[in-house]
Amino acid sequence: MNKMILKYLKQICSVAFLLVLACSAFAADYHFVVAPDGSGDFRTVQEAINAVPDFRKNETRIFIKKGTYKEKLVLAGSKTNVVFIGEDRDQTILTYDDFALKKNRFGEEIGTTGSTSFFVFGDGFRAENITFENSSGPVGQAVAVRVDGDMVAFINCRFLGFQDTLYPHGEKSRQYYKNCLIEGTVDFIFGWSTAVFDQCEIVCKDHGFITAPSTNEGTLFGFVFLDCKITGTASEASFYLGRPWRPFGKSAFLRCELGGMIKPEGWNNWGKPDNEKTASFAEYKNTGSGASIGKRVSWSHQLTEVEAKEYTPEKILGEWVKKFSGQ
Repeated sequence: MNKMILKYLKQICSVAFLLVLACSAFAADYHFVVAPDGSGDFRTVQEAINAVPDFRKNETRIFIKKGTYKEKLVLAGSKTNVVFIGEDRDQTILTYDDFALKKNRFGEEIGTTGSTSFFVFGDGFRAENITFENSSGPVGQAVAVRVDGDMVAFINCRFLGFQDTLYPHGEKSRQYYKNCLIEGTVDFIFGWSTAVFDQCEIVCKDHGFITAPSTNEGTLFGFVFLDCKITGTASEASFYLGRPWRPFGKSAFLRCELGGMIKPEGWNNWGKPDNEKTASFAEYKNTGSGASIGKRVSWSHQLTEVEAKEYTPEKILGEWVKKFSGQ
C-alpha cells in the first residue's frame, strides 16, 4: 500500500512539475496577459497598451484571453512593436459602438474618424487571432480599425462592421493582412495606405462597394487582393469592386474568386468621369460567377502576366513582410 501511495504521489509531482514548466513557457512567450476575469495582468486591453514602454525596439507581446472587450482603444505612436495574440479568433473580440453621426459632449458629430473602435498609430504593430468590431450596426460610417502605423500586420483576424469597416489611413503606411475576414457594405475598405490582402475572405453584406482607395499620385500600389474569396449574403450584381475616393485611387484583384454579387461592370467612377483618367483599377485571372470581364468598364485594366509578377507582398510592401507571408 505504501508503494502504491508513493507511486501516486510521484505521478502527482510529475504532473505538477509539467504544469509549472508549461506556465513558465507561457510566461516567457508573453509579456502581459489580459483577462476579463482578473486572472491576467490586466482586465482591459488599454491598460496593457499603456504599460508598454515608449518607443521599445523589441516586441512587446500581449496575450488576450477569450472575452468581449468593449473598449475604445488607442495604440499611440510611441507604442512601437506591440503584438496582440488572441486566445481564439472568434471569441476574443475587441469592440465599440461609435458612429459618425453620434454627438460628442459638445453636441458635435464625431465624424468618420471619431467613430473608430481601435486606432493604430504605432509602427510595427501585429495582431493574430482577434476579432475587431464596430458594433453600432447599419447607421452610416462606423470604423472598426483605423491604421496609421507603418509595417503593420494582421494574421487570422476578423474585421466586422457595415460602412467604412476598415480604414488603412496612413499615407505612407504599409499593411499586410493574411487569412483575415473583412465584412461590410459601402466602401468598407477605404483610405490612403498601401495594403496587401493575402488569402482573405471579403464578405459583402447588403449592397455597396468593397474598396474606396484614396491613393496619392505617384504611389505605386493601393489596395491589392491576392488569392482572396469575395463572398457574402449580398444579392446578385449588387457590389462594385471599388470606386476612387480620390482621383488616383488604386485597387487590384489577382487570382481571386469573385461571387455573383459583383456587378458586371466591376468598377465605379464615383460620379466623376475625370476619375477614369487617373484611377487605376486592375484584375488578373479572377474566377467565379462575378469574374467575367466582358462587360467591365473600359477604363479598368486586365494585367498581363509580366505585370502580375510585380504584385507580390515583398515587392509591394518590402522585405519586412517575408516573415509573415511565407514567401
